[in-house]
Amino acid sequence: MYHYTESGLRNIWLANGYEEHETPYGRGVSFHNVEGLHRAIARGLINKAGKLTGAELRFLRKELGMSQPKLAEMLGNNEQTVAMWEKRSNQPKMADRFIRAIYREVSEGNAHIEEIITRLIDSDMDDGHEKITFEREGDDWKLAA
Repeated sequence: MYHYTESGLRNIWLANGYEEHETPYGRGVSFHNVEGLHRAIARGLINKAGKLTGAELRFLRKELGMSQPKLAEMLGNNEQTVAMWEKRSNQPKMADRFIRAIYREVSEGNAHIEEIITRLIDSDMDDGHEKITFEREGDDWKLAA
């Protein structure tokens, strides 16, 4: 068994899929399909019971290719708050659930989820007085184009 600390997580062990070998600098390890391994780790994290640790939250964020400021913006927080969650493992349930849901959606091919969230963030900037027009079409009403 190999303790895979290269992921930034302390609780990941590999039963196989790696090779240990000697290098001019000492013992080395190579891993087969690291991207696939990281996807498997992420799927394990989003399905695990209990709260994510700060390191697990960071792992998922990085697997999404998301910076701390970007995650903070999506959650309506600031980047120092996200950094604190990752350091101290004290993120609120909402952040825990959000990062799991985002990873699941993106990994299952719903790439539009980030676009939806960006639109919601942009709508936060609105003063709430935008004119919304509806029109009747037959017996139904719909949002006017």
